[in-house]
Formats: sequence, C-alpha cells, structure tokens
Amino acid sequence: MTQHYDVIVIGGGHNGLTNAAYLAKAGKKVVVLERRHVLGGAAVTEEIIPGFLFSECSYVVSLLRPEIIRDLDLPRHGLEILPLDGTFTPMPSGDYLWRMNDHGRTVREIRRHSRVDAEAYEEFSKMMTPMCRFVKPILSMIPPDPTTLRPKDLRQLHFLMQRFRDLSSDERYTLIQLMTMSAADFLDQWFETDVLKATMSASGIIGTFLGIRSPGTAYVLLHHYMGEIDGAFRSWGFSRGGTGAISNAIAAAAREAGVEIRTKAGVAKIIVKNGRACGVALQSGEELSANVVSSSVDPHLTFEKFLEPNELPGEFLEDVKRYKYRGSSGKVNLALDGLPEFRCLPGDGAHLRGALSISPSVEYMERAYDDAKYGKFSRRPYIDMVIPSLTDPSVAPPGKHVMSCFVQYAPYKLAEGTWDDQQRDAFGDNVIDTISDHIPNIRKIIVGRQVLTPLDLEREFGLTQGNIFQGELSLEQLFFLRPVPGWAYYKTPVENLYMCGSATHPGGGIMAAPGRIASQVILKEWKGAPSIKRDSRAQAGN
Repeated sequence: MTQHYDVIVIGGGHNGLTNAAYLAKAGKKVVVLERRHVLGGAAVTEEIIPGFLFSECSYVVSLLRPEIIRDLDLPRHGLEILPLDGTFTPMPSGDYLWRMNDHGRTVREIRRHSRVDAEAYEEFSKMMTPMCRFVKPILSMIPPDPTTLRPKDLRQLHFLMQRFRDLSSDERYTLIQLMTMSAADFLDQWFETDVLKATMSASGIIGTFLGIRSPGTAYVLLHHYMGEIDGAFRSWGFSRGGTGAISNAIAAAAREAGVEIRTKAGVAKIIVKNGRACGVALQSGEELSANVVSSSVDPHLTFEKFLEPNELPGEFLEDVKRYKYRGSSGKVNLALDGLPEFRCLPGDGAHLRGALSISPSVEYMERAYDDAKYGKFSRRPYIDMVIPSLTDPSVAPPGKHVMSCFVQYAPYKLAEGTWDDQQRDAFGDNVIDTISDHIPNIRKIIVGRQVLTPLDLEREFGLTQGNIFQGELSLEQLFFLRPVPGWAYYKTPVENLYMCGSATHPGGGIMAAPGRIASQVILKEWKGAPSIKRDSRAQAGN
C-alpha cells in the first residue's frame, strides 16, 4: 500500500528541512526525501580526510534569519554560532589590510592607508545601516509583483513606497545606486584605497558570473552586507561542528515536530494527475502519495527532470530554460598539520581567526573575471579562506587544522578540456600556487585536499551548473522575478506543487527564509484551496 503524507518535501537541505519543520509544527504529516546519505544539501559537514571535518560547500553563516532561530528553538537543538573575527587581506607590497569586528580598530587600520578613507568608512557604515534596514523586511515577505495590479501586491508596494519615502533624499539616492550600479563603481564613490575597494567589492560577485565592474553587483554586495547574527548587521560566524550542524539542528527541530526524514531516497519523478501533484516516484521504484509536494531543489531539476514537458505550460517551460545558473565558483578544502604563516604578518595571531581574502586590487579582481569570460579558470583567482579549527577545535585532530578556500572564478563551461580530465587537478594546483604567493609555507603543511569544481557541485550536491545559490543573484532574477516572472509566489503552474529552495525569493545563502515563507504560503492555501482538501478527503477514504 502506498504511504500517504500531507506534504512531501524534496531535498534535505536547510531550506527543505525548514519548510518541513514549519509545516509539521502546524500539524501536517510531512516526509523529507534526501538523495544523498547525509542531510544538509550545500550546508553540510563531512569527514573527507580521516579526522578532519569539512564544511564542504557553504562554510560561514551570516544570513540565517533570527525569527527562524527563535521559532524552531535551534540553540536547544545544538546550534551554536561562533564569531568570525574580521577580514585580513595580504598585499603584494608586504603590507596588509585588516578589518576587524571592532569598528574603532578597523577605522584606525584604514587610517594607516588613507586618512580620507577612515573618515569615509564611518560615513559608509552609517549609510549602509538604513539600506540594510530598508531591505531586511523584504527578506521575510512574499515579493510583491507590480505587474499584476492585485490588491494585496499593491498594498505591499504601498508599504515599501512609504518606507522609501521615510528615507532621507541621500538614502534614497544611495538605495537606487545599490540596485543599479556595479560594486566597484559604487565603492569608487566612497573610497580611494585600492585594496579596501577590492576586498569589499568581492561580496558583490559571490555566486554570480559577473565581475566587480558589472552592473547589479552592488545589490549582491548589500545582500551579503546584511549578515545578521543576534541582530547585528555585517556579523559573520562559524557554526560549531561546521555548517552541517545548522542543517542538523533544523532537522532535529523538524523531527521533534513529527517530520519523517529519509536519506538515500532520491526522487525520480513528481507524479501529476489531472494537473495536480499527488506524490513522487523514488529512484528505487517506490511511490509515495501526498496532498502537496514542496520542492527545495532548483527549477531545472524540479521542472525539467522530475516533470514531463506536457505537464507544464510551454511559455513557463521556456522561462525555466532561460533561467541563468552559470556556476562560477569552486572550493578547495585543505587538511593542514600546522598553521599557515603569511609573508606580510608571520606567526599565529588573531588575524588568522577571520576571513583571509586574496583580493589585493581592483585590477586583480577584474582580471580574474576576464579569464572566466573566455572559459578559463582564473589564473590568479579571488580566494576567500577561513580556518574554522582555530575557533572550533572539534573539526580537526589536536594541533591540526582545516582550511576552507572559496574560489572565484571557476566557470562551469570550459573553453578547452573538461573538469573530469586534468582540469580539476590543474585548478587545485593553481589555487595552491596563488595562496603560496602570500603563505610561503602552505605546501609544507598540507596533508590532504579536496577540490570541488562546479561540475562536482552539480553532480554531488544537485546544484545545476554548480551555482551555489540555485541560480544567479542578478537583478532580472531577484524579488518578483525569481525564479521566473509571474511565479515568484512559491507556487507553480502544477496545482499543489510548490518551490521552497534558494531559487525562490529572497535567494541563496544560509538564511532558510525561502523554506519558511513557502511554508506560510502552503498553510494559507491549505485553508482556502478546495483541491488540497478534496485530495485529503479522497485519501482518507482509501
């Protein structure tokens, strides 16, 4: 007999688990189906090299919504966020820029490079706070679509316009710039120090196949600037036990609410009858039925792999095929038997406890993008490194360390060769070469490495084309346009089929907002949708 649920959630990443937890807390019978042997999706911790625990993909937490931490009581389920202390950028000249969590010390450090920039940094921080406050509520709401003229959308737009009106004229001007400009051009207006602009603009390209001078990257910079832990903007941290511990805490909250979670349960097909989703077929051949199917995987998998073309409107399918992934980043995870020593600041120190950014100049960053535009991985890439074992010793054996290296650019589509031939090793070697320019002892202390290319991210973690945000955070794929115009309400053209992953508003990062908002939409429609109730009664009669 086919097992029946109120809701089947496809994908055991942090968004799928959040979606399931909220639905179960509302009294629904929910099952989560995860293809891999471990939960977490891209927010996962695995022991790749014996004794070393790697946050393989996502490696820092910043955007996890405070309301979700509260609602699911995640600290009680094991969530503990440890502070990430600032950003350290080595310079080829032998100097460095070290921005710390202590604002006063950061301003003094910037003053070493430029007295003008130290004053500008104070003003910049003051200006970005209202920008973050303006955007913050949008992260927790269904994005209003101005093209529909529906009363509810118009009310939400009126609410946003009122808030826009409450900004000062300078703040309004800055907000419009953030929505339209490139990260580098926006920062050019504020600062003169090259290394400062390069390091800050790096936040504008993460997860996008764009350069720091590409329009639209200023918004991505703002998106990451909103890092919020315990209510403090621009706070980043590690999860004790790696990012997989975040997923495990959400999973524990979901199980407590009654969610059934199954691993090694890959979905082969979403079953549709009379235009309504009514269950799934697993790769094992088993079938499960449900009143609602909620997919936390991306649009390509949901609509092109799990559904037949004739089950979707042609125009919608064309929009799905136009949705841009264009994976642009890779990861190199290193097991170390000692600490790295920077040429510009040798020895152990507090600078190693923050982000270590290889972003020495604006030209360096743009040249890294130039390589990617022509189908090559960057000869000298932007690298964001962290050593979580300094803050959380549980992830490495005593006296040893793990170092996570996020690398951009590594294009999914290569002009020559494939990632499966020599390109993966060449990419890994190139990253080590780049790091060794600044950390001369790096090769001596590496005892193991894992290289993840965009192709690996696609095959192993289900991220189409290796995009870490399930689709680029570009302006035409944000807010009411994500994932496709007219379908930014977590609903799909297939009745009772919903989306709840990073391909929906407000996008990627370990924020869990898509999973939460989608659960609210599903529960609201459950009350008013005859089809869901009809399915419930039909199943009850079986």
